[in-house]
Amino acid sequence: MENVPKFYTLAGYSRLEKKKLTASMEDYLEMILRLGEKEQPVRIHQLAEALHVKASSASKMVSNLKELGLVDFEKYGSVSPTQEGNEAGAFLLFRHQTLQEFFCWLNQSEDELEQVEKVEHFITPQTLTSMRRFLDGRKDSAGEENNAGEKRS
Repeated sequence: MENVPKFYTLAGYSRLEKKKLTASMEDYLEMILRLGEKEQPVRIHQLAEALHVKASSASKMVSNLKELGLVDFEKYGSVSPTQEGNEAGAFLLFRHQTLQEFFCWLNQSEDELEQVEKVEHFITPQTLTSMRRFLDGRKDSAGEENNAGEKRS
């Protein structure tokens, strides 16, 4: 029985990870960055609308993100990511885009948003990096543009 893998429930694996951000916090931070790309400043009502939650829920979550040093926010003001929030958010956007591209390729579809949203919080950075390498390798071997917009042959 020594070589038997140690199986856990999803909650058990989550406890082992000891992540700083919950899945919900990741969703909020990712959306703050998305909205901030389109328009400044980001307001609580815009965030709540984009995530289909109540403004009070968005306000509470933004307060939690502020306590972690990921956003700046004053009551009735705008929300903006800190340097640390921008770094964490950039990874979240990269993760989302990579999964979207991979699932669209895999399923021969144009949009896999629901699938991405269900999976993104559980994928390891190593698997994500491997997916990105695979996708970039496919593009490179086909002579398509890479992420920097350079033509590869």
